[in-house]
Amino acid sequence: MKKIQMVDLKSQYDQIKDTVNISIQEVLDTTSYINGPQVHLFQKNLENYLGAKHVIPCANGTDALQIAMMGLDLKPGDEVITADFTFAATVEVIALLQLTPVLVDVDPDTFNISIEAVRKAITPKTKAIVPVHLFGQVADMEAIMTLAQEHNLYVIEDNAQAIGADYKYADGSKKKAGVMGHVASTSFFPSKNLGCYGDGGAIFTNDDELAHKLRGIVNHGMYVRYHHDVVGVNSRLDSIQAAVLNVKLPNLDTYNVARQTAAEKYSAAFAGHANIITPIVKGERNSHVFHQYTLRIINADRDGLMQYLLDKSIPCAIYYPIALHSQKAYADTRYNEADFPVTNQLVKEVISLPMHTELDDEQIKFITDSVLEFLS
Repeated sequence: MKKIQMVDLKSQYDQIKDTVNISIQEVLDTTSYINGPQVHLFQKNLENYLGAKHVIPCANGTDALQIAMMGLDLKPGDEVITADFTFAATVEVIALLQLTPVLVDVDPDTFNISIEAVRKAITPKTKAIVPVHLFGQVADMEAIMTLAQEHNLYVIEDNAQAIGADYKYADGSKKKAGVMGHVASTSFFPSKNLGCYGDGGAIFTNDDELAHKLRGIVNHGMYVRYHHDVVGVNSRLDSIQAAVLNVKLPNLDTYNVARQTAAEKYSAAFAGHANIITPIVKGERNSHVFHQYTLRIINADRDGLMQYLLDKSIPCAIYYPIALHSQKAYADTRYNEADFPVTNQLVKEVISLPMHTELDDEQIKFITDSVLEFLS
């Protein structure tokens, strides 16, 4: 059996090696390393794929979130509501901009932000909601957008983990994750479903005026060289990373299907087990693109299972072991533990198994058999 990886980037690269190498060599030959033709081509290709009017590439996913918020002219003290159960980057940029993060609990089935928790958290100071499409599953965007419209709030989609996923509205229409809010961000970190070979990110919006502002912000606030019209940052996707992404983007749907297939095989093996809650997919198959495959281990030793798997050379991880409201950097006397029952339970139960495009049946069987052996 081939060695099991949490994310097998080498095997994926081997499948597209020749095309990737040619694409990178084109950048080296032209020496257009910043904002070169490959970046502009990727921007257009991603706009077409997503059905987004504007894609603004940038240096990484965290920058993408920060720049999106900068573009909305949020002011220090404005409240921004986001999920308590997610990676710290989401709340980090809120704090960096001197906005006030308001963390709320999540849905126990999807791990995405709870609509009722958002509703209860809205105050006159609330200016934006940041739903995170966690682990690859799209949040309930129709309900979120309706709530935002009722209260005149911005919606910033954190789409770092769900690129390529579809959301189906009540009327049957569909949109890609990242094009339903006022603005969205994504990451092209190597382990993402669409990952480059370094850091990279992008911002999406259908708002022409906002897009213009964002294009200035990513480039030191310049539209004309040495003319700084807005306060900006230095955050650009380099051409070599764009070259890689241009090769991988046409494969994204295939990559996501491979992840979904692996997830279904995992879930079939665990079906009905008293100590395992498998991921719940709300909506159609492509509403979840399985950036992570995350179990809940109930009434059993989650940490013991993790060590057992690691001892058998099966990589696994806990995303996330500490709730954001419990992190030293984001602790706040406003938070009441009683407001986070789901998050506080999830941090004790979740464990993520290997998930990538190259998982084979032999590996999946070894992983699932090992989990079941420990829990027997």
